[in-house]
Order: sequence, then structure tokens, then C-alpha cells
Amino acid sequence: MAVQPVVYGNSHRPPRGDYERANADYTCTQDWAQYTEQDHDTFRRLYQQQLSRLPGLACDAFLAALPSMELGRGIPRFGDINQRLRQATGWEIVAVPGLIPELAFFELLARRRFPVTDWIRTPAEFDYIVEPDVFHDLFGHVPMLFNPVFADYVQRYGEGGLKAHALGAGELLARLYWYTIEFGLIRQADGIRAYGAGLLSSPAELAHSVQSPSARRIGLDLVRCMRTRYTIDSFQATYFVIDSLDQLIDMTAPDFAPLYELVRSAGDLSADAIQASDVEITSGK
Repeated sequence: MAVQPVVYGNSHRPPRGDYERANADYTCTQDWAQYTEQDHDTFRRLYQQQLSRLPGLACDAFLAALPSMELGRGIPRFGDINQRLRQATGWEIVAVPGLIPELAFFELLARRRFPVTDWIRTPAEFDYIVEPDVFHDLFGHVPMLFNPVFADYVQRYGEGGLKAHALGAGELLARLYWYTIEFGLIRQADGIRAYGAGLLSSPAELAHSVQSPSARRIGLDLVRCMRTRYTIDSFQATYFVIDSLDQLIDMTAPDFAPLYELVRSAGDLSADAIQASDVEITSGK
């Protein structure tokens, strides 16, 4: 029986990707030969466009790691990246047909295997795509896995996710992923910068999240973050800011079971909620 596609967040669009070819763990073979020259051209143009937008917006760790990816020639072979990534942090990337269930996702991360969607958007979707494609995953996520601290955080997230799944708290932990690994901001000496993949791979939201006076930015608090719902087809109403990558490691060291109980008792918050206890960095007004 083929594995089943999934959707996260509040989206009514059906998932895409050929799940018929996926293994039981949702991984599949990257069929590099099936990419057309148009696919490679789309990837190159996305890369050059986003590369030009990084200065003053992307965090130092991302900028330091990006050259190791060698993405300028088109869609790379995953095996080539893995040779360098394994040497740097012991991680590897594996192809998947699209979004995968939380348990399969957690299991891969816990084993230092990062799932990368292997299809690429059409030219008509050049500036915006709802689901992650190969450009989003490779450009946005993988460079940070060359950073040892962040690489350890992602593995720790996967290990914590397995525990959360057993406790029925997978959705709560998914919100932490969304607001850190996907849409996280970090405060550096030279200002706020993006480290989240959803921002780093976005033509428009990257600048909005870092520079826009209308963006609301608050300090990351685990309970607040896990209470906050999100949507996947618009700019984030709230961004959570950390002071260092080490903060992610320190915050996720304790047992989360008591935190899940706090979150459940406190109840969900809308994506644009404002709490008196928020450590407000910019109000977004």
C-alpha cells in the first residue's frame, strides 16, 4: 500500500508529489535525471535572486555555511551534498515526495537524516509556493545543518518529537519547529537576522520579517510558542526571536512533558494574539 500524503497548518490545497514511489519511511530515490533544463533554470534563478537578498537579512551562521552547498549550477545531486555534510556534522539529506507525517519526520531527524522534497515549483510559482519544494529545503534548511550547534538542535528536536508523539503532543511541538526552524529570528550584534528556512528561502517575507515596522517580534518563550497557532499561506503575524543558537539547545534540554500540560491548560492562541507577558521587541503597530 502506498504511503499517504499529509498537510500541516490551515491550508485547503491538496498536497502534491508522487507518494506512490515512497518507501515505508517516506524516503525515496532522487531521480536527478528527470529534472528538465527548465527545472534547473528555475532553481538557478531562485538561487541568484535569493542570494542577492541575503546581505543584512540572513544570520551569520547561514552566510558562513552557504558556500558549502555549491548551489549555483542548478538542482544538485543529494549524494554530492551528503559527502560534505556528513564530514561537517554527521548529517545527511534524504529525498521525500513532499510533506510527511510527524512521526516519520521525527524519526528521520532523530537519526540525523533531513528530508528534502525532490520536486521543484513551476515558473508560474516562482515568487511564492505554499508547500516546500526542493529549493526551499536545500537553500533554506540544509546550510544551517553545517553549523554544529544548530545541527544538534535539529536532532534534539527529532528525539523530542518521538516523545511528544507518544504523549499526543506532536502538534504542540510542531509549532516550535514552525516558529524556530522555519520562521525563527536571531538577535545579533548588528541587529535582528533570519535563521529560519521559511524566511531565508522567501523572496518577500525575508525582508518583511527583519525590516518591516509592521512585523511583530517577541522573545522566544517555549510555552507561548507552543500555544500559538499558525497558517502556511501568509506572512507570519508573530515572529519569535532568540539571542543565540545556544539558546535553542539550552531551552530544549529539560523534559517537555510538564510544558505540554501547561500549554494544554492555558489553551491555544491565535497567530496574531498579544499577551501581557510577551517580551516585545517590536510591536508591529
